[in-house]
Amino acid sequence: MSRRPDILGEFTADHRAVTELLARIDDAPEGAPARGELLGQLTDLLFSHCAAEEEHLFPVVQHDVPDGGSLVFTSIADHLAIGQYLSDLQGVGPGDPGFGTLYQGLAELVRRHLATEEEQVFPAARKALPAGARAALGERLRADREAVAEAGP
Repeated sequence: MSRRPDILGEFTADHRAVTELLARIDDAPEGAPARGELLGQLTDLLFSHCAAEEEHLFPVVQHDVPDGGSLVFTSIADHLAIGQYLSDLQGVGPGDPGFGTLYQGLAELVRRHLATEEEQVFPAARKALPAGARAALGERLRADREAVAEAGP
């Protein structure tokens, strides 16, 4: 019987998917249409991931983790900055001279943000939340994601 990931496992899997998309964008030739297509996938993933963290994880971290409010504040500030980069990138194509600069800023911010969550937020949540609570949050997250997928675009 396979064990389903808890909420931290779900978000770590999202982080791996984000990292993979960043690597694929990095590897695509400058100006290639593939960079724009991959950025679209990254945008969708980041927006859904950030929203899910804010809905499912951050309230618990803020309530149950010592200094959780500070951790959540920092993560939400990063989410806002990521959203701004993604919004700015929507206005330029991969062949635009500003694309590379904006993308590099986004990539650096996202990589730093993922590392901070994995090195600070997730371990603090793992320590503060019992395994059963983390598993239940993971189930709720999966159920919400399935409902969204069923509803379609």
